Amino acid sequence: MTVDLLLGLQWGDEGKGKIVDVLTSKYDIIARFQGGPNAGHTLEFDGIKHVLRTIPSGIFHKNNINIIGNGVVIDPVVFKSEIDGLAKFNLDLKSKLIISRKAHLILPTHRLLDAASETAKGKAKIGSTLKGISPTYMDKTGRNGIRVGDIELADFKDKYRALANKHEEMIAFYDVAIQYNLPELEKEFFEAIEDLRKLDFIDSEEYLAKAQKEGKSILCEGAQGSLLDVDFGTYPFVTSSNTTAAGACTGLGIAPNKIKEVFGIFKAYTTRVGSGPFPTEDFGDDGDVMAKVGNEFGSVTGRKRRCGWLDLVALKYAIQINGVTQLMMMKGDVLSGFETLKVCTGYNYKGEVIHHLPFNIEEENVTPIYTEFKGWAQDLTGLTTFESLPKELKDYIEFIEKEVEVPIKIISVGPDRKQTIMK
Repeated sequence: MTVDLLLGLQWGDEGKGKIVDVLTSKYDIIARFQGGPNAGHTLEFDGIKHVLRTIPSGIFHKNNINIIGNGVVIDPVVFKSEIDGLAKFNLDLKSKLIISRKAHLILPTHRLLDAASETAKGKAKIGSTLKGISPTYMDKTGRNGIRVGDIELADFKDKYRALANKHEEMIAFYDVAIQYNLPELEKEFFEAIEDLRKLDFIDSEEYLAKAQKEGKSILCEGAQGSLLDVDFGTYPFVTSSNTTAAGACTGLGIAPNKIKEVFGIFKAYTTRVGSGPFPTEDFGDDGDVMAKVGNEFGSVTGRKRRCGWLDLVALKYAIQINGVTQLMMMKGDVLSGFETLKVCTGYNYKGEVIHHLPFNIEEENVTPIYTEFKGWAQDLTGLTTFESLPKELKDYIEFIEKEVEVPIKIISVGPDRKQTIMK
């Protein structure tokens, strides 16, 4: 029996979906523990690119179970479209995909509330994906939410109506121009609910406890990234859930002492979507090249990602709060062709040199301190062994390992599952 955990160490988009897909054959159960359809996990194999939003990234493998845990928020409409998109692959979703009764539902009015709230902020907007995530988690913590298990109850529609009416009052309070046709949105919502009913709902904490006793292996899959954690991220420019290791315990009902390995995923550079501080952001040609070569556009939103150099101050912080035991470096191939690479090893924070992430990393407070490395020109995408990597990349990897004191076990050199080097 083993319970391992996989999560992102930056501002999301690190490539978690690919690594879950690569590792899935070693596990009996893949369990998603937080986030919602604002997270897009991209997998690529056999010449086909797949984008999953809510469904765990192990779904394409035959011999495992995929669980959507209680910490996840589910939009039935988006979920239905995701299921429909998988239909052509002849997956037995009925037997492979199960959902926690304690997972909360995103209502149409949650999405409308999200739009109204973000519009009302004006220039101070945080860059929400407008998927209704934040209002859903607010209802969860405010003890007003509707959960998957409520679908099975006779008064489900009454509960829905009461909460939707409350939301409409809140939307009116914002006094912003939000155009919508709620009856049309509700028709789509309740049709999707009927599709959701076709899958099995479980008491996931009990299911996972039993699986552990039976000696089954479990991989907990996170969404977004550690620097977007609602407690430990760059607040308020964060998501609404706990994206760190602790979130796996509360999002699945697994005890902390059961977790063995914590796999941390990071890019060889850094990206960020939406608003918020980003000390190593590159506003020149280098940042543009990273975005173009790395295809840095959101898999769900299509938004262009801001790009910059690897920030070891932030990475060490994420490793520390998650207890990371192994690292996976993604998109090393994107850095091929740069004459010089930069790595941030410290901050000049209000005139003082520091090596930890302070309370506020806004531009006026923080200036990154860089160490430079010689780049490499070699195309990495066809390489299959660590020994075949250029010396400059090996030096880059060795420096990172020494600084963060955690080994890098996987180096990704392309989007396909086969373009993965085990070290």
